[in-house]
Amino acid sequence: MSNVIPAGTYVIDASHSEVGFQVRHSGIAKVKGRFTEFSGSFTVAENFADSAATVTIAAGSVHTGNEGRDGHLTSADFWDAATKPEWTFVSTAVEGSGEEFALIGDLTVNGVTKPVTLDVEFNGALADASGADKVGFSASTEISRKEFGLTWNVALEGGGLLVGDKVKLSIEVEAVKEVASVNA
Repeated sequence: MSNVIPAGTYVIDASHSEVGFQVRHSGIAKVKGRFTEFSGSFTVAENFADSAATVTIAAGSVHTGNEGRDGHLTSADFWDAATKPEWTFVSTAVEGSGEEFALIGDLTVNGVTKPVTLDVEFNGALADASGADKVGFSASTEISRKEFGLTWNVALEGGGLLVGDKVKLSIEVEAVKEVASVNA
């Protein structure tokens, strides 16, 4: 396994990756969820600062382990997946290099676009048994759901709110390098 990020274009292997979130519930617990449908690709440039990434998430593919909650989250109370079916991330800059760096970009959730910074850790690179080049990354950030128009809430009798504002996003990515095709 290599600790150097090989240049090239990679496609996210969704079956070996995860896009998740965590938010405070009732002021006392943290609820976790994930999205089961997403795709993306990224290019690691020779000049690492020129690298770029794009990701698309199906807003309706949320899974929290509770069907009623999943239905509520995809309703107009939260992110209205029927009329705003996709979330996107498009990078605008990369800061740093090596095993830890920042990926800066525009995150669109619920039809609202805001800049975010993902703290990224490079987990390694290898060629698998079939010869495919793969890389792995972990990334995280924290956003304010209110900034994305996700304002539904309920006041609790003892004080506080049912759903917290801060949402931690966590991403685990395994990606496969695209093989350049040669035109004959």
